[in-house]
Amino acid sequence: MKNIINTPDIVLVWWGIMSATLAMFLQLLDPDLQIHIIERRESLGAESSDALNNAGTGHSALCELHYTPRIDGNIDTSKTDKIIEKFEVSKQFWAYLVQQWYMQNSFINRVPHMSLVFGDKDVAFLKERYELMKKNHLFSDTVYSEDVQQLEKRFPLMIQWRDANQPIAATRNELGTDVNFGELTRGIFRYLKTQSNIHIRLQHEVTNLSQLTDWQRELDVTDLTEKNKTKISAKKVFLWSGGMAIPLLKKSGIPQGNLYGWFPVDGQRLICDDSDIVDQHHGKVYGQPPVGAPPMSVPHLDTRIVDGRRTLLFGPFAWFTTKFLRQWHRYDLFASLHIRNIRPMLQVAFKNWSLTKYLITEVFKTKAWRIQALREYYPNAHIDDRSIKKAGKRVQIIKNDPEKWGILQFGTEVVVSDDYSLSALLWASPGASTSVSIMLELLDKQFPDKMQSSARKNKLKEIIPSYGQLLRENTDLAKKIRTHTSTVLGLSKEGFEEKVWN
Repeated sequence: MKNIINTPDIVLVWWGIMSATLAMFLQLLDPDLQIHIIERRESLGAESSDALNNAGTGHSALCELHYTPRIDGNIDTSKTDKIIEKFEVSKQFWAYLVQQWYMQNSFINRVPHMSLVFGDKDVAFLKERYELMKKNHLFSDTVYSEDVQQLEKRFPLMIQWRDANQPIAATRNELGTDVNFGELTRGIFRYLKTQSNIHIRLQHEVTNLSQLTDWQRELDVTDLTEKNKTKISAKKVFLWSGGMAIPLLKKSGIPQGNLYGWFPVDGQRLICDDSDIVDQHHGKVYGQPPVGAPPMSVPHLDTRIVDGRRTLLFGPFAWFTTKFLRQWHRYDLFASLHIRNIRPMLQVAFKNWSLTKYLITEVFKTKAWRIQALREYYPNAHIDDRSIKKAGKRVQIIKNDPEKWGILQFGTEVVVSDDYSLSALLWASPGASTSVSIMLELLDKQFPDKMQSSARKNKLKEIIPSYGQLLRENTDLAKKIRTHTSTVLGLSKEGFEEKVWN
């Protein structure tokens, strides 16, 4: 058994799009930092960041209806304004990496984003949503239609064979994208692994995390192939380990680690590779979620482009699991239970009975039932057209509250220790798409003095031209930046059909 003490400046635990983004920022801003990356898998970006483990939607709020809930009778668009702003920041960062030859632009493709609804109630909702959102010029390219003939041109699979008397409406935006976050992660890695200050350990597992001194954290690391054990001490530790972030957070001993409980949710999708069907649909079409469904289960019929090949996905469907990650242990959920989190978890289950019921009933639904759900979007779907593909796992966060005991948390949350030596990311949609903004906010917290220096600000302005400004408040700057990022990332209009909707 080896017991080697290493003292890097920074340790990143697990490697997905979040770690890749943070590591790239650190390398660009301070290439002298010694950075160690620890990954349990034999490859990088193989969990939630991997292509078919997520929707691949460049989440920019162009089509996701659950981002605009009705609150007290009014549609709230505050979240969409923030999300599209953050996605524009992500595109600037990615364009910089491509322009500087750090990676190629093959990870992103132009795929229109659409919302499609049926029935008088949802048609009225979509139209009101459209009118509200277009007040922000970042959504000005969105178009709306209730014309069945126009819709059939854009959604042939979805509109044919449908009751012509059924009220229907859709919005469409040509600026939508399909993003392979796994390829993006690995593209960044290919550059970083050539740097002498970056040290990557694949097939290594962090088994414990503790406080070493007032300014150091210590990690117990096991080599899963050689079975050797190593202790690593670092000035700063970042836990970007998806479902395993919370167990490690609790082991760290910081007070924030006791604020969270969790339960895992698996996902499945129907996938079609038949080119005769796939070629009839080009877009990411989102509908209204079922009552009680978590955000990750909002139904969508997706064009996916992976390794240059187009496929068609529908789903996802929720599925019960006891594993926190795809390649982890079946007893993860049971091992995580203790006296402090059982009560909040049970209370959340009863308080959110619609969600609990939804997850329970999803487990017992067959492939035939899933095909029937697909037929609400693609009426002529056949059971032989599709196979079932497992999607990524998500860990639903439960935040402990002194008065309410347990509160269900959605979205992305960053936990930072009081001494800023430890950070953990608890994330869900639209986390990957907004990873650049999330990491910039984290850097401001972790390195406040350095980030305020004029040299750092000038460098960030070079990387992200809109840094320090809001694009929704500057129409000319937004147009200029969108033109630039679309050109560099290969998202310009050439080769794509023009808008025909009124």
